[in-house]
Amino acid sequence: MKKIILSFLAALSIASCQSSKETNLNITGNVDGLKKGGLYLEKYSVADSSFKSLDSIRINGDAHFHFETYIDEPQIMFLRLDDNSGDENQEIIKFFAEAGDYDIQTKMKNFSNKVKIETTSKNQLKYEEYNDMIDKFNNKNLDLIAAGLKVDDTNDKNQVLIDSLSFQYNSLLKRKYLYTVNFAVNNKDLEVSPYVTVAEVYDANVKYLDTIYKTLNRKVRKSLYGKELKELIELRKE
Repeated sequence: MKKIILSFLAALSIASCQSSKETNLNITGNVDGLKKGGLYLEKYSVADSSFKSLDSIRINGDAHFHFETYIDEPQIMFLRLDDNSGDENQEIIKFFAEAGDYDIQTKMKNFSNKVKIETTSKNQLKYEEYNDMIDKFNNKNLDLIAAGLKVDDTNDKNQVLIDSLSFQYNSLLKRKYLYTVNFAVNNKDLEVSPYVTVAEVYDANVKYLDTIYKTLNRKVRKSLYGKELKELIELRKE
């Protein structure tokens, strides 16, 4: 009888562990203005360079949604909108997912731009901080491009102006790279550090990539993006 009870308790323990693996990431939210369509929770698979659907929901009147899934480690995930328009280039919301709760509020129009994400995830909060600064760099870059196009349209061969725009562009690019390197080093205990390195400054001088990798704590080095950063450095050194 004692052996039977012990076996039963062991089975319960295993079942409990398996169950807990099913729901460590909880995502709720609403898409204001969406009446019919679909929402898909996806992640990117490096192995075969494709997006994998983790969960989905069809919307018919009520655009509130709820996803539950299991996540092995912190990583980028995507919330993709299918608004039944037939457009293959559907909008997506990219966020840094990890075990915990997320509340995503957005609108059907400007789906990926009007988003607000409530969470206690340190990776997501730092990722938002990083993106806010990168948006400023990108907006300045667009201004420089517009100025360059204006020069082309007017056939203005003012070499001083052309050189000035080129200098500003290169300076902006350098500042963007240095910001990313400093951000990665200052957040060495978070998985967002190697992610932004691989995603944004993969072509930076390998000594900077190496510096970032060496500052990462042990857990982050062994993470999905820590391994990708290591592989990138090894490839660049060949």
